Amino acid sequence: MALNTSQSRAADAWAEPGAASTGAPSGRRTLRRRPGRPGKPDNRVTRYLVLVLLIGAAVLMLAPLVWAFSTSLRTPAQSFTLPPMWLPTDFAWENYRQVFEVSRFANYVTNNVVVSVAIVLGQLATASLAGYAFARLRFPGRGVLFGLVLATIMVPIQVTIVPIFILISEIGWADSLVALIVPAWPTAFGTFLLRQYFKTIPHELAEAAAIDGAGEWQIFFRVYLPLAKPGLAVVAILAFNFHWNEFFRPLIFLSSPEKFTLPLGLVNLQGYMGTGSISVVLAGIVISLLPVLALFIIAQRFVVEGLMRGGLKG
Repeated sequence: MALNTSQSRAADAWAEPGAASTGAPSGRRTLRRRPGRPGKPDNRVTRYLVLVLLIGAAVLMLAPLVWAFSTSLRTPAQSFTLPPMWLPTDFAWENYRQVFEVSRFANYVTNNVVVSVAIVLGQLATASLAGYAFARLRFPGRGVLFGLVLATIMVPIQVTIVPIFILISEIGWADSLVALIVPAWPTAFGTFLLRQYFKTIPHELAEAAAIDGAGEWQIFFRVYLPLAKPGLAVVAILAFNFHWNEFFRPLIFLSSPEKFTLPLGLVNLQGYMGTGSISVVLAGIVISLLPVLALFIIAQRFVVEGLMRGGLKG
């Protein structure tokens, strides 16, 4: 395999000293560590400082999750003790059972799964088609139209919620899960990310497929879409994570308790006057976190790869 300039320099750094500079035949070389430079201790100090900062940031981010899990296993009387306890003295596992007994928690989870999965599938379809069109097709006004799509990212949902609510009421979708699903299908961020991803795919692949007689749809489905799996995974994971925890739109569009999604169900679990047990509420929150954590752990490799490749070409 051919090495680029940086890789060749890195290889020379580990090679026998003097062999590269004299131009002598390489023969059998022994890998030796290059003698330390004067600035090496400073680099180690910098790495240790960065490591300490990262550990501190990780502790700050994990502390609320640990506290929520710990409190979900306490009795309500132990939930607000001072100084706070990180480990309960008695593990109240019945709090997790009460989550399903005092509310329609299974119904909330089912509604949330239906809404989140339907939105993910719709966003993958619209974002991949729009991203392919902006990346590969040539049509008048393409740049202006893409700029308008990007501009919608800066418009908050609170600005558009009233006209969307009026529209779904006029067509009879009020107080239904469809009202949450269909308006969420267009995604400006997903379109932008997949456009960037499609631009990294060589034109020669499409030209070779066209020479073999493939049409535009066949090129899209058989060439570009299979190569864009990491980008599609990023769009799917981000969309699932956002809409799994979405609270604002369900609060506006839904009024029947049997149609509530999980975030609204957690509020219902707490009680409209805040009379519910905080331990039971946190047990419900811990359960609601499990699908998102499992999805991210399984697909985090695709997230990193998709974001890196999507940002390489403008």
